[in-house]
Amino acid sequence: MFKETTTEKVVVSEQVKSLYNVLISNAQVEKALAFLKDDNDHTTEEQIQLTEIEAPTFMEEVKGETYRKKLEELGIQDIQVDEVGNVFGIRPGSGGGPKLVVCAHLDTVFPKGTDVIAKRVDGKIYAPGIADDGRGLAVVLSLTRALKHVNLQTVGDLIIGATVGEEGLGDLRGVKSLFKNRDDIDGFISIEPGEPDRITYLGTGSKRYKVTYQGPGGHSFGAFGTPNPIHALGRAIAKIADIETPANPKTTFNVGVIEGGTSINTISEKAEMFIDLRSNSNDELNLLEEKVLNMINQAKDEENRRWNRTDDITVHIEQVGNRPAGSQSPDSIIVQAATAASSTLGFDPNLTPASSTDSNIPISLGIPAVTLGGGGDSGGYHTLNEYFDPKDAYYGVQNLLLTVLGLVGVEGVSEALLAKRENI
Repeated sequence: MFKETTTEKVVVSEQVKSLYNVLISNAQVEKALAFLKDDNDHTTEEQIQLTEIEAPTFMEEVKGETYRKKLEELGIQDIQVDEVGNVFGIRPGSGGGPKLVVCAHLDTVFPKGTDVIAKRVDGKIYAPGIADDGRGLAVVLSLTRALKHVNLQTVGDLIIGATVGEEGLGDLRGVKSLFKNRDDIDGFISIEPGEPDRITYLGTGSKRYKVTYQGPGGHSFGAFGTPNPIHALGRAIAKIADIETPANPKTTFNVGVIEGGTSINTISEKAEMFIDLRSNSNDELNLLEEKVLNMINQAKDEENRRWNRTDDITVHIEQVGNRPAGSQSPDSIIVQAATAASSTLGFDPNLTPASSTDSNIPISLGIPAVTLGGGGDSGGYHTLNEYFDPKDAYYGVQNLLLTVLGLVGVEGVSEALLAKRENI
């Protein structure tokens, strides 16, 4: 899932290379890296514990409260649970530095009642949500534990925590709320499953709609000639299926769910569908949206005309998702820092294609942001066979540690690479 690469190459400046040479040779940083290696089993057990707390999108409260308590135990200050359920606190820097968010998401795609108890098979751990984003949540805690263990003082502040509503119809509501309520964030890192070489720095935009056709309905024989909402839905789907979209920027459409009807011999009274539109370009996404919305209305009119009616069939269009696309230069300082950190650990940095993550929001706002892999082999995302292999997974947390330290600076050791927004 996360092995795709882009053709973009990062040019890491001499300043960044020099800073990472200083960091990797610092005794405190070395201790923190060693701690994270030793903490691997603890991190895995915490990952399992968090995964076994159900957290479907819109139902993250219980896991959020557990996470709040864990942050409190690690000395995170001023922890707040906001109006949508985000859990964030502060690890203060020495003063005057940038503010960097480090987070993962609480929610999973699985409905309430799903068996989320972890099972170990041949060294792997199987459980829905164990990787996405159980791994991310555990990595953020492991990073925080390492900083506390070696008493490592950053220059900039770390805003540490977890978001809600990252998946599906959650529509990034957590990270949207975070940036709506704060204007002091200078940079953003989210953690998702994937190898330590994974760097996502582009955001795929999406618009999602629930479309409902309605009509008078009737008996399939006795009321024949009455416009049929299911037929209108079919006309719309056929039109959408024939849309031509550009390969670059990648732009896609999908009708993912259809519902309607009561029996084989009934003209339906209602038919619904959910549509997912995506693009790496906001302009292309808007063009696609306009085409699709026009086709939805055309299908209604065509079904009415087919039976010489004017308005028997009506259509209601409800937007249920709106994620902005976003781009930034592969040479931006946050990408350089993530690249240098990964290279320092011996990995070949992998700039992945645009995708939809919590980073979409800050990137769309012009705030430096990346989504990084949390380490460990994993797969089966969004299925009941999702798995995680903890072997050498600590590299993901080590990579996060080095990326964070490069961006916010270490007191008495290195200055922050990340600029404060008022200086940008």
